[in-house]
Amino acid sequence: MRRRGLLIILSSPSGAGKSTLARRLRDWDPSIRFSVSATTRPARSGETDGADYHFVSEPDFKRLVTEGEMLEHAHVFGNFYGSLKSPVQAAIDDGVDVLFDIDWQGAQQIRNSSLQEHVLSIFLLPPSISALRSRLKSRGQDSDETIAKRMQRSWDEISHWDSYDYVLINADLNGTEEKLRTIVTAERLRRTQQPGLIDTVRALQQEFEDGS
Repeated sequence: MRRRGLLIILSSPSGAGKSTLARRLRDWDPSIRFSVSATTRPARSGETDGADYHFVSEPDFKRLVTEGEMLEHAHVFGNFYGSLKSPVQAAIDDGVDVLFDIDWQGAQQIRNSSLQEHVLSIFLLPPSISALRSRLKSRGQDSDETIAKRMQRSWDEISHWDSYDYVLINADLNGTEEKLRTIVTAERLRRTQQPGLIDTVRALQQEFEDGS
């Protein structure tokens, strides 16, 4: 039976394993697509329009927001970023799941959008604050000052954990991945994701009436 796609939101504080689990989820099912964001910043060397980002002008971006064509958007370091509604709607109608790697503010905007009935939101918690700090330090990418800022932002992100459908404590990467797969598999069977159910029920009703 044909199904509708899910709009999968995956959020976590920096260092809690979100990017790794998003990659593993797509390795498990390559049909899951990453949402391609729109941005007003210039394309960098090697970036492709439509693959890495949808590059648009600031006036066009603001027009899309005004016309309700952005599921979520934000202004970050002088540029606008956002998720276009049309390609996500088309994917959902085709039965394709779309994965969003966004923060709680973007998640909130999407949950309040016209596609809210297809949203599956999952938040990843670290097993402890010390573990989160250790993961950030082990990357070897940031200064102590940057790590301190990330930790402060992380707590702000964690404080919104209870607005998500599911919350997973990522103490064991393999175990969390297994739970993530289970959630997606079950949510694909949600009644709202199966548009053909009404025809099936009508056929059963007709068969019942014809035989009575």
